[in-house]
Amino acid sequence: MTNQLATWFANNLGQVMPAELVIFLVSLFPILECRGGLIVAALLGVKLWTAVPICIIGNVLPVPFILLLLGSFLKWLKKTRFHKIADKIEERGMKKSEGMKHGEFLGLLLFVGIPLPGTGAWTGSLIATVLNMDRKKAIVPIFLGVLLATVIMTVFSYAFLANVVG
Repeated sequence: MTNQLATWFANNLGQVMPAELVIFLVSLFPILECRGGLIVAALLGVKLWTAVPICIIGNVLPVPFILLLLGSFLKWLKKTRFHKIADKIEERGMKKSEGMKHGEFLGLLLFVGIPLPGTGAWTGSLIATVLNMDRKKAIVPIFLGVLLATVIMTVFSYAFLANVVG
């Protein structure tokens, strides 16, 4: 799914916006994050050394806001008629966090850093919120996880994908 969305962004937005802006916007999106941003960058021919910092910044920019605001938002949502949405979000976070309670740092780092469907900085921030992790302590493994995912996806996007597409 990430590859399909990334290809759509590259084919559509890549024609009407600067490539650097496209990869930044893609990196901001949940699901896509730096994984999608790096695929789009490779498809649009953006140089590796330009793409990597843009994707990292785009991916980590929402994290502090998610960590600061998500808990309050979920509490507020529970008081409204949309409480089932809050329950579903918390349920998703708890389900994704299974086995992480005792190894929060390493678990969160690996969860964010290994680019699999449903993982990443957005979901990692959700997990940290649901587990009531200290926000300051949660930012470090999330950031390191983004760096790990960036390394993995850089190899995939610029070594493998470039040879397949190019």
